[in-house]
Amino acid sequence: MAPLTHSAPPAAAPTGQPRQTRVRQTIERLQAEIGAGTWPVGSRIPTEPRLVEAYGVGRNTVREAVRALVHAGVLECRQGSGTYVVGTDELAGAVARRVADARLAEVVEVRRALEVEAARLAATRRTAADLVALDAALATRASAWRSGRADEFVEADAALHTAVVAAAHNGMLAELYASFGAALRASLAVSIGPDLTPDRYVDHDRLVAAIRAGDPSRAADEAGAFLEPLTEE
Repeated sequence: MAPLTHSAPPAAAPTGQPRQTRVRQTIERLQAEIGAGTWPVGSRIPTEPRLVEAYGVGRNTVREAVRALVHAGVLECRQGSGTYVVGTDELAGAVARRVADARLAEVVEVRRALEVEAARLAATRRTAADLVALDAALATRASAWRSGRADEFVEADAALHTAVVAAAHNGMLAELYASFGAALRASLAVSIGPDLTPDRYVDHDRLVAAIRAGDPSRAADEAGAFLEPLTEE
């Protein structure tokens, strides 16, 4: 999570300033931070107390501003984890809302389209830092599986897929994928189920190995292998 940036110390809102004005200004400041890349797509924004301190406004003002950006599809609240950037503008929000209404089979098809190409690109563009991030995400995923908690594993699995997309170094692809976050987690939750049973486990070691080896064809094959089309009744 990147720190807040300021050209000057934040000043408290003027006394008597209308509440909606304070909310609008806070929304604009949050959008400015996101647009400037302080919090890139996929990253977590600072906690509510930190935003209150940095912006010199009350908790309710920050809460309303964040809620407005969640509704716009720019931010996404994840219970027990925090609030994350899923887009830099309302276009991403429109994508997120459309995805929320999609059938599961459609979600899997879109995942396949995005993740297979991301893996292919990652195999040719990954940096040393990307490989470190992929290894860390893979280890976290394995640990989450051993914990036996399905919700924790879903988050860790999604984080690994997001790391693969990041390694592709295509900003538009990363933003589209981030706006797809809620549907991604929903599809993972359905495929994994409420209990972590051995038959539900999918090994992603070979995917990361193919990216590390710089083999785009094998990386694409590995990314698509666990995203077979679903037949819905």
